[in-house]
Amino acid sequence: MIQAAFRIIEVDYAKDLALLRIIREAVFVIEQQVPLAIERDELDSKCRHVLAVDAEERPIGTGRLTPMRTIGRMAVLADWRGKGVGEALLGRLIAHARTAGWPSVSLHAQVEAIGFYRKHGFLAEGDIYAEAGIPHQTMSLDLTNHGN
Repeated sequence: MIQAAFRIIEVDYAKDLALLRIIREAVFVIEQQVPLAIERDELDSKCRHVLAVDAEERPIGTGRLTPMRTIGRMAVLADWRGKGVGEALLGRLIAHARTAGWPSVSLHAQVEAIGFYRKHGFLAEGDIYAEAGIPHQTMSLDLTNHGN
């Protein structure tokens, strides 16, 4: 099997907002029917954003690291899921958190993605709750003991 060609790049929110929205609106707003007003927030301009692009430089996935030491807005286009894009995005965000000296990082995982995050060392915390009408679980990763 031929490995799909993609790479992870750092993007500037102000300059690359349209690219981030292509992914997030396709996944969250259209596919998962999250209201646009909920998907967009005031945190975006304060976050560190990464983007996965295919061999033709088309956006295929994204994620962000917030000032509150959380990973969020992880999204990969349906055709690219299961091809390592999510792992690459998550790995880059974890690396940034570690470089920043953070002792841990957390996220709000959709329940169906708990196994994905658990595989990367995240541990569930608290009860399952609804966020944008979708069941979520808070998860955290101890960066002091996590060797990625």
